[in-house]
Amino acid sequence: MSILVVDVGTSGVRGAVVRPDGAVEHVHHVPVLPDSPFPGLVEFDATVMAAAVVEVATASLADGGPVEAVGIANQRASTILWDRSTGVPVAPALGWQDLRTVGTCLELQAQGIRVAPNASATKLAALLDMADPDRSRSERGELAFGTIDTWVAWTLSGGTLHCTDASNAGVTGLIHGDGSGWSPAVLAALRIPEAVLPTIVDSTGAVGRAEILDGAPVIAGMAGDQQASLIGQGCTRAGLAKATFGTGGMLDQCTGTQRPAQATRGPAGTIPIIAWQRAGMITWGVEAIMLSAGTCVEWLRDDLAIIDSAEHSALVASQCGDTGDVWFVPALLGLGTPVWDFGARGTFVGITRGSGRPELVRAVLEGVAHRGADLLEAATADSGLPIPSLRVDGGMSANPVFVQALADACGCPIEVAPVLEATTLGAAYLAGMAVGTWSDEDQVAAAWTPRQVVEPGIDDQQRTEGRSRWLRARSRAEATIPELSALDF
Repeated sequence: MSILVVDVGTSGVRGAVVRPDGAVEHVHHVPVLPDSPFPGLVEFDATVMAAAVVEVATASLADGGPVEAVGIANQRASTILWDRSTGVPVAPALGWQDLRTVGTCLELQAQGIRVAPNASATKLAALLDMADPDRSRSERGELAFGTIDTWVAWTLSGGTLHCTDASNAGVTGLIHGDGSGWSPAVLAALRIPEAVLPTIVDSTGAVGRAEILDGAPVIAGMAGDQQASLIGQGCTRAGLAKATFGTGGMLDQCTGTQRPAQATRGPAGTIPIIAWQRAGMITWGVEAIMLSAGTCVEWLRDDLAIIDSAEHSALVASQCGDTGDVWFVPALLGLGTPVWDFGARGTFVGITRGSGRPELVRAVLEGVAHRGADLLEAATADSGLPIPSLRVDGGMSANPVFVQALADACGCPIEVAPVLEATTLGAAYLAGMAVGTWSDEDQVAAAWTPRQVVEPGIDDQQRTEGRSRWLRARSRAEATIPELSALDF
């Protein structure tokens, strides 16, 4: 049977019906944009998001139903606090990019607790400080916290489900490092009563029914967006890896049932993640993060106005055979894996009087590709597992110049996903495994069929020389703002 998927991204909500052959059909999308009232603050209206969830789910189901189950994929760590009796949020929801709690994160470090400001932990504490400063309502069980998956499940179930899956719980900053449950130490440090927290459930498995939808299909799959993309690209066996190049970039590698050795961040700068949980067993992964990817192309389009569209970047870059020894470091928001330098800034190196529009555009695409190679090298170093080929999705995976540059920088084949965004497919696989549409992770892995495979077009010596030049350019971008470079989460 088919699966209905609700996929909540940073800029909108998508509904779709996924068929047993993996076809994604009857897609409906509603924009839901966050608001930034002040620099560093990112908020959104959870009631508007809930209305969008109902709209797209109802429309996709009407067009493509009936369905056997519902899967949920979502932006991770965004934080909502609501009244259990009314279902109404008691404060603006905080987006994952919100940075108002940086000071709290630094204070926690003095207590030996490392939590990043993009995680849910300090966001929830901030919301409680606004809506329930003495925590009395929370202690009485009147308030409920959730990440986006929790909010979607609550909405679709008519307020009967308050749960989160293990992959989403794993990026809240509120659980034990081994994934075994909520951490009393972190809860105590932030004065978070456990009564506000959702139940942690399997990523694949029936949790309750979507009572507000026709037929009340069972909600049976939940995962954060990057984990859903990992599964959607068939990376369900140890060593397999995918990279998603959207506004930023994320490379995730499945490492199997043994937890990565690093407690928080590995020596090469990757972060251990819960990839998914099935029948109580966790499958782990490592995640490498690029803070600026597609946003660099948007900068060329919207701010420099040297390309007409993101798609136009490939045509302009193709007008030159190489960059003319111009190198670009995509650090518009700092550098993530492997150096984690929030004070790094975007940098062009090697510009001459002969450097023209094609060279600069190609340098930007190749710079993002070299950052992709940074992520791949970091993942293999921290996991100890080689990545013989890399699977990719996201908006930039449609850019042929970028994909070829990525293959050259990584020195391995690049397998382009058959769908631009694999998150929807991953959520469907999780729900489908729970109801028998797909039998297990091996069948999901076997279903992978790339749209295209791009081989490296340069030899090892050329690649080594290029990587060496790139790393020198990257070092020039580091510590541009020393005060920010001193921050470490």
